Order: sequence, then structure tokens, then C-alpha cells
Amino acid sequence: MKSISRLFAVMRKEIRQMRRDRLTAAMIVGIPIMQLLLFGYAINTDVRNLSTAIADEANTHLSREFISRLNATQVTNIKYRVTTASELERLMQEGQISIGVAIPHDFDRRVVDKTRAAVHLLVDGSDPTISGIADKLRVMPISFDIGARPRELGLIEVRPYYNPERRTPINVIPGLMGVILTMTMLMFTAVAVVRERERGNLELLINTPVTSAELMIGKVIPYVAIGIVQLALILVVGRLLFDVPVRGSIVDLYLAAGVFVAANLALGLFVSTAVKTQFQAMQGTFFLILPSILLSGFIFPFDGMPIAAQYLGEALPITHFIRLTRGIMLREATLGDLPGDLIYLAVFAVIATTAAALRFSKRLD
Repeated sequence: MKSISRLFAVMRKEIRQMRRDRLTAAMIVGIPIMQLLLFGYAINTDVRNLSTAIADEANTHLSREFISRLNATQVTNIKYRVTTASELERLMQEGQISIGVAIPHDFDRRVVDKTRAAVHLLVDGSDPTISGIADKLRVMPISFDIGARPRELGLIEVRPYYNPERRTPINVIPGLMGVILTMTMLMFTAVAVVRERERGNLELLINTPVTSAELMIGKVIPYVAIGIVQLALILVVGRLLFDVPVRGSIVDLYLAAGVFVAANLALGLFVSTAVKTQFQAMQGTFFLILPSILLSGFIFPFDGMPIAAQYLGEALPITHFIRLTRGIMLREATLGDLPGDLIYLAVFAVIATTAAALRFSKRLD
């Protein structure tokens, strides 16, 4: 009986401690709800609304009818109309579209000629799921009423850009770089301030002239160097083992990675100032890592997610870094082609660092 009494005493003690730890209690409820929402609502393998551009060189009744029926499939979301296929390639290089539809000037004749492709689909092969979706469009029957008889559209030719062999590592590794750096950088810094407090090192900082901003920046800079070393390791292993290319400028890639690492470190520091224990810091890190993987476009096409999930994904630094890595490494884009993503990462790093500095207090309480 005494053993059972002691057992219940320990259980009551743990329950009271969890009740006092409000962040842990919130995580107990919040993490499963977040997972259910992400997997049940935001994650959609039945992709719709892929960003699409049309180059209709025929501009006839049949070509316009084809565009209308293609749009009715809801797989494509026509955002741009250009005049030539080269403009489609430019939009794809800049990451503005996932699919380009090139309709030749003799489209009407090709419709009735089964030996020639009537339509050319330009596909962004840097996204691992887009090519498969384009294949479904290729075999989709679309018929027209020509004279008194309906006639199906002739052959649709799919041209996968940037990864014509459709090798999975080429698609995955540029995005995996962002996932690895996010996990390591957040974990490194999320416990930084908390560890100092638990070890009593903050007592030493109290009597120094170091400001909050100086402390935050001083903690970030060494980890930036670690992030760059990790990036180099990933690039070397990806090249040697999986033959993943870097078609763009390696300088642009490192600049983008440096800003991205700084943004993640600043976010980790903000988490560190918002919690009281290292365990809470790790919980907060997990709470951020899961959406970063699922809502960034790393696994599922970004355009296929619900609008609310896209807004949340746009707020995450990894979303913009994956666009930069895939653009630079696979599409040979430059930072000038993708200025919005780089600017967002830089602004995010500044805001998060400032918020962390404002929250930090040089007091033990």
C-alpha cells in the first residue's frame, strides 16, 4: 500500500508540474491539432491550380476552345498570356509558372493530323510532382466539334525542363538543403538563451556592458559560418553521390544560403527568448519544423495547396529558400531573377533579430 501511495504522489506531482507549465500543456493539445490540420486540410495530393502561361500563336476559334477546356480541368491556373514559346521559358526560369502551353500557328491543321503534336507542354522539372501531372494532361482526351463530327485533339507533347531524365535526387536535394538547414539552425539557437539561463551564465552577462542587440547578433554570427559549412557538405555529397548540378552561380547560392541561415537563426533566438526551459525550446522547434516541411513546396506543389495554407507557407523562410535553390541550381536563375524571395529572407532576419533583442532581458527572472 505504501508503494501505491508513493506512486500516486509522484503522479500528482507530475500532473501539477504540467499544469504549471502552460507551454507544455498547450503543445499537448496544439501539436496533434496542427498535424491533423496540415495532413487533412493543407496537404493535397490531387493537385489543382498550377501556375500556367499560354502562348497561343494560332489564335483561332479551336485554339481558344482548347484553352477554355484546359482551364476547365482546374489543374491549370492561367496567369499569363504571351506571344512566343521563348517567353514561356523565361517565365519558367524566373519561377513564375509551373506549366507553359505552346500552341503553334497551324494548330487547326494539327488537330486533324495524328502524326504531329498539336500542343507542346513545357513543364518545370525542378518540382518532383509536376511532370507526373503533365503526363495526365497529355493523355486527357479533349474533343472538338469539327463540321458535323466530333474529333479528339491530336498528340500533346510534354517537354520536361531542367530534369529531362526525371531523376528524383535532382528534384529533392535542392529542397532538402532548406530542410536540413532549418532543422539544425533552429535547434542550435532555440536553446541558446535558455541554456545560458539554466547554466547560470546570464549572471556573468548582467555585469557586462553588452547590449541585448549585441548579444543576439553575437550568438547568430558563429552559427552562420556553421550553416555555410553544412551547405558546402550537402553540395559536395549531392554532386559526388547523386550528380546533382549547380547550373547557376555558386556565389548566388551561397549568398542566398547566408541570408536564409541568418533568418532561421534569428527565428530560433526568438523562440529561445519566449520559453523558459530547453525542453520547451525543443517543443517550439518541432512546432515550427513540421509546417516548414509540409507547407514550403518541398513535398507538394505550392500552388496546389489551399489559399490559407499558402499564406502560412509564404510566411516561412524555407519556402523562399527552396524557390531560390531550385531556381539557381536547376533553372540557372540569378538572384536578380528572384529578388522578392531574397528580400523577404533579409527582412525576416532583421525583424526576427530585433524582436528577439526586444524580448531578451538581462535579468534572471
